[in-house]
Amino acid sequence: MKIQVIGPGCANCQRLYAQTQRALAQAGIDADLEKVERHQDIVATGVWMTPGLAIDGEVKASGRIPPVPEIVSWIMTAAAREG
Repeated sequence: MKIQVIGPGCANCQRLYAQTQRALAQAGIDADLEKVERHQDIVATGVWMTPGLAIDGEVKASGRIPPVPEIVSWIMTAAAREG
């Protein structure tokens, strides 16, 4: 599973990265977690408002920091699909 935190590295982007790390720990899932910070890479994801979160290329959130339980739900759904 590939999870991307999308944004230029601002405080909210850092918060979303930390929230995603917590969600992964709670879910007990091992995934590739990466930051997408270069402008052209952000545009390529289709996220227009940062921070954004994508799981396996699917944008799950844009312009907000979802709570950990919501991120856990997305992670578990993606893990079940990979399954």
